[in-house]
Amino acid sequence: MKRIIVGMTGASGAQLGIAVLRALAAAGGVETHLVMSDGAKAVLARECAESLEEVEALADAVHDNRDLAAPISSGSFITDGMIVAPCSMKSLSAIANAYDDDLVVRAADVSMKEGRRVVLVPREMPLNRAHCRNLSRCAEDGYAIVAPMLTFYNGCETTEQQVDHVVGKVLMQFGIEYERFRPWAG
Repeated sequence: MKRIIVGMTGASGAQLGIAVLRALAAAGGVETHLVMSDGAKAVLARECAESLEEVEALADAVHDNRDLAAPISSGSFITDGMIVAPCSMKSLSAIANAYDDDLVVRAADVSMKEGRRVVLVPREMPLNRAHCRNLSRCAEDGYAIVAPMLTFYNGCETTEQQVDHVVGKVLMQFGIEYERFRPWAG
């Protein structure tokens, strides 16, 4: 059984986090722990048909972002790592600087210090120099950056297929196959 933390922050693209949660549930053998920032909840209400309750129901456990005493804030709570999707530039900056002011950032920091995989799915465009510095810093520190960039080589024709491609790339970081992912066929 794998145990993965899913963080959702206040960038456009709440659908990415929802798709990750659904894919992990469908994969089987994965226990998910969800933590959402207030910004993520606001974006969810604007962008998605799913309610907060429906999204939370996709996870095995839900943690309050203000609860820095939650189990996922400790390295002794064993996980396989964390996915932050979407990852806002605010959260990216906090993660890059280990500014553990909320549970999303603390859980990412703890996962990284314990040598666990942390995948960031940054959502912003265009990127300014500060964004690029923070992305570079995170990459240098060992975070996996899976930017949700458009894919054309595999015949994606819809937004849903583009999201599936990103989700497949994210899950690959944990050795989890995603049936809706269309890899390069050569």
